[in-house]
Parts: sequence; structure tokens; C-alpha cells
Amino acid sequence: MGIRVNGKLIVETYRDEIKNIIKDGVDRGLRAPSIKTILVGSDGGSLSYVRSQNNLCNKLGISYACTQLEQDISQKDIIDIIEKFNEDNSVDGIIIQLPLPKNLNEKEITSKISYKKDIDGLTDVNMGRFYKGDKSFIPCTALGVIEMIKNTGCNIKGKHAVVIGRSNIVGKPVAQLLLNEDATVTICHSKTTNLKEVCKTADIIVAAIGKPGFVTSEFIKKGAIVIDVGTTMIDDKITGDVNFDDVINHASFVTPVPGGTGLMTTTMLIKNACASWRDNVY
Repeated sequence: MGIRVNGKLIVETYRDEIKNIIKDGVDRGLRAPSIKTILVGSDGGSLSYVRSQNNLCNKLGISYACTQLEQDISQKDIIDIIEKFNEDNSVDGIIIQLPLPKNLNEKEITSKISYKKDIDGLTDVNMGRFYKGDKSFIPCTALGVIEMIKNTGCNIKGKHAVVIGRSNIVGKPVAQLLLNEDATVTICHSKTTNLKEVCKTADIIVAAIGKPGFVTSEFIKKGAIVIDVGTTMIDDKITGDVNFDDVINHASFVTPVPGGTGLMTTTMLIKNACASWRDNVY
């Protein structure tokens, strides 16, 4: 029987650190950090993420506001809102909740965010700096995944890691961060042949494909670490990509959903926002 990774316990250390940084700044007479998020439509996963962001910001003393827009908003109107936030010196972080409706050009919209306020690490500037190894904002879920792996006590160096999913938000940046830790990385996706066989060679598996319960014990090498990034809404409940009850009997560590990477993602987002805030006000 493997160990259920306690995301709540892991994030407490980070959140205490963030809270102390903010308190120190406010005690000096500085304004609190400010985050603006834009949500188009009513995607269940995005709504859940916005709620968790708002709750955490309230606990840590961060100003947070969500602008929720209609599904049929025009490209120009959403860009106008982003540019208004870019020009507002009291705003430290701007978030676009993804996915966007298909009528909107996601790449063009995210590219309009100032790289200095791009706390999700989605702009071309931040992505380019990240893959070059320069200082940048890194996608928060990817950061959270690496922190959760490290908190198992695993030495990532030399391990074989399989990332299932190749999105710009999770799959690719997770693979890069694992490479930075000297892992040998295989990226799998919908066109990968013999997926189960590939996964069974992995010491570390990161599942980020959006298919509830897809990863079962048949994918797992005995003793592997399994990180579940899935966040699909089923019957008003967040469900992961990993069949937890099945996999826990084969893996050494498994992250639950909820209570796993989602908590880390939100915490890393706030950590990035605080870094932007400190650059702005100190």
C-alpha cells in the first residue's frame, strides 16, 4: 500500500511564508498585493479554481477580484480589459482562466498580458525565458508538481519520468522542470503507441490529460510516484486522471484529487504574485 500525499500539509509551509512576507510589507505601510483574474463563461473546473484562489487570497491578505464575462464576448473586448489591468500600477498579477471558449484566440489573448504581471507564466516572453533557463514566471501547476515530488523525499536525479500530456500549461513545463532536476523524461500523448508499456518503465508518472480515472494500476511500475493533475468536473465533483483506489496499491506515493496538485497550483500562483508585488512596491 502506497502513501497518500497530503497536499494540505505541504502547502501550509509555503502559505505561512507568503503570509509573513505580506504582513511585513503592509506593516511598513505598503499596499497589499493585488490580483485580477478574468473568467469567460462558466467552465466547472475554472469556477472551482477561482473559488480556491479567492479563498486563499482572503486568508493571506491579498486583494483579489474576478471579472466574469459572457461566453460570447469579443476578442477585442477581452483584450481591452487586459490592457486596462496592464496599465494599472496597483495590479500585480493578471490571470486568464483557461480553457477559453473556442471562438476566442487563446494564444493572442494570453500574449497581451504584461510579462511582468503574467503570474501564470503563459506569455511568450516568460515561456522563452523559462526554456532558456533565465529568470521568469513559471506555470504554477508545473511548479507545484515538482514541489510535490520533492516532498516525497525522492531524489529526482537519474529517475525515469513519464509525463502524460503535452500542453503548454502543464505537460511541457513539467517535462522541462524534470529535465532541470536531471531526470530522464518521456512525454506521452494521445498518439503514443504502447502507452501502458511506456508508463510501466517510469519511476515517476505525471498524469495531465483530462481523462477521469484513465491511469490504473496497469500503467504503474511497483513503487512508482504518481502525480495526478486531472481536474474534470463529474456530478459537481472534481475528479482526477488517476484511479486512486486502484493505483495506491502499486505506487509508493499518489496525489489525491482533490487535496493534491490543485492546492499546490493555487499556492504557487500566489507565490508568483508576491514576487511581482515585491518588484513593484519595494
